[in-house]
This record gives sequence, structure tokens and C-alpha cells, in this order.
Amino acid sequence: MSKRNIKIFADGADIAGMLSLYEAGQVDGFTTNPTLMRNAGVADYEAFAKEILATIRDLPISFEVFSDDFADMRRQALKIAAWGDNVYVKIPVTNTRAESCADLIRDLSASGVKLNVTALLTTEQVCDVQRVLSGRVPAVVSVFAGRIADTGVDPVPVMRRAKQMLAPNPSIELLWASCREALNVKHAEDAGCDIITVTHDILKKMKLFGKCLTELSLDTVRMFYDDARAAGFRL
Repeated sequence: MSKRNIKIFADGADIAGMLSLYEAGQVDGFTTNPTLMRNAGVADYEAFAKEILATIRDLPISFEVFSDDFADMRRQALKIAAWGDNVYVKIPVTNTRAESCADLIRDLSASGVKLNVTALLTTEQVCDVQRVLSGRVPAVVSVFAGRIADTGVDPVPVMRRAKQMLAPNPSIELLWASCREALNVKHAEDAGCDIITVTHDILKKMKLFGKCLTELSLDTVRMFYDDARAAGFRL
């Protein structure tokens, strides 16, 4: 998609938007999660996934398990993985009881399932996850840099350290998750991340990269002027 040194994955669950981005060649892959799917009004998980996969067969796309029981998470993961060779199964780093999913991750990775281990926020979690990934099967480790930043902590050093930890295994890619603004693409690239997930609205803002700031200033002035006229404001 891009000439940047980082892959851009679209994060969302709007079918029309996803297919439009795919057909335009604007992204390198896709990610979803249950929250995005619920917000998009998805009622049938499997039907949604298979509708997307009927068209998107050659780019990676992640679908997440939603059980909280390890045995059922494994069942869901194997079912999701069977939907396509380009499918990555998202497994959270823990369940809701803070119990580590490490054993499940080890089992699935050893079984040849492509994983996207998600909801990591610490380098300790990265260390635990990289220990159990097989190293022979492609995997993604999603560190939620945006949520780290929400706590007032600079995520860039965290992501750099995470990349150093994962670097010995080229089959494991580091993903900057929870992107908050277009500038995060540059932050993720500078930190050495392999992938960044970008929502559809932020993807649109990336079109401004390289734009002259003086021109952008004039565009902003014109926007305020036009909106005031359209609103019929009077003083």
C-alpha cells in the first residue's frame, strides 16, 4: 500500500469501508475486534467474517475469540483459523480473571495457527508471549501504545524495547495498536514497529502527510468562513 517502512492495517468492522479500502489498495491488512463489530452493528460474527473473506483473500485479517474459558477459546480459535489462510486469530494476553493465556498461545502456535496476541501493555507481557510463540509460524504481537499514552506514559520507548525483544524471531511482528492520531504512524515507524492499526478516519488524515502548512492554514480559514455562512450567522 505505502512506501513507508511500516505496514498499515485498517482497524474496523464496517464492511463497505473495509472492502472500499481493499479495492483501492490503500492498506496492507485488516484487524477487527468484538467491540468494533458491536459498534458497527454486526449481529452474526461468522457471517460477517465470511462475507469479508469472500473478497479479501490475499491480505492478513485478524478475528478475535470472545470466550473467557480456555478450552472454548481454543475451540473458537481453531474454527476461526479454518476460515482462510490469510486469517490471524486474536488471542488476548489474559482472560477477564487475569489468568495468562500463555499455555493456550503455546498450544495454538505449535499447532500452526497464525496468532495475533492482543491487549498487551507492558514489556513483561511481551517477554512472556514471545517465549511461548513457536517461532515457526507467523504471529503478531499487538501492544496497545495508544492506551499506554492515555496513562501519561510515552509509548515510544516501550515499543522500541518490545521490538528489541522480538527482533531475534523474524516470524513475529510487532503491531502498534490503539492509534490515536495520524502522527502515531511516524512514531510507530521510528520505534521500529512492523505494523500499525489505523482507524478509517485517521487513514483519511494521512492524506495530509507532506502538505504545506501554509496551505493547510488557508484551508482552515476557508472552512470556518464557509461554515459560518452556511449556518447563516449574524451579529
